[in-house]
Amino acid sequence: MTKPLDYAGTVATIKTTQGEMTVKFFWDKAPGHVKNFVDLAEAGFYDGTVFHRVIPGFMIQGGDPQTKDAKVSPSRYGTGGNTDATGRPVHVKAEFNTLSHRRGILSMARASDPDTASSQFFVVVKDSPFLDRQYTVFGEVVSGMEVADRIVSESKPNLADPSGGRPTAYQKIAAIALSE
Repeated sequence: MTKPLDYAGTVATIKTTQGEMTVKFFWDKAPGHVKNFVDLAEAGFYDGTVFHRVIPGFMIQGGDPQTKDAKVSPSRYGTGGNTDATGRPVHVKAEFNTLSHRRGILSMARASDPDTASSQFFVVVKDSPFLDRQYTVFGEVVSGMEVADRIVSESKPNLADPSGGRPTAYQKIAAIALSE
């Protein structure tokens, strides 16, 4: 039997092709989002996914399980998420809070409905307060922001692409290690 996770004290190390980023979570501000992300990471959900949307001076986004499947067209990246055993989408209710989307913040991506967050997340690479109270902040990079910067530069995003920021060189999440 495994020890239950201490969500409030969990730290994640996101191991990427460009190095490692360590993230602390804001359990007190967004417990549903922290639990969702940590549970998915613990299950290996993010292993092998790529940062499918990279916008210099804004953010890097990953967590779409479709990015693991070579048969899925990159034009579909950004449309996938977590599903239950029957294939129905799993969504997390918005937990907007007072934390600002400053450099290093980990926030949950979503569709137009605020309650559609699932598995996709983004790391803010430049202060973006226009996102405040519209997307749920649930963590912060405490070391390794230079890795996020390398992901931006090495992804060589095609900013002319209508989807905005599709990389021409995808950077991968090898694994997410959890510790307390």
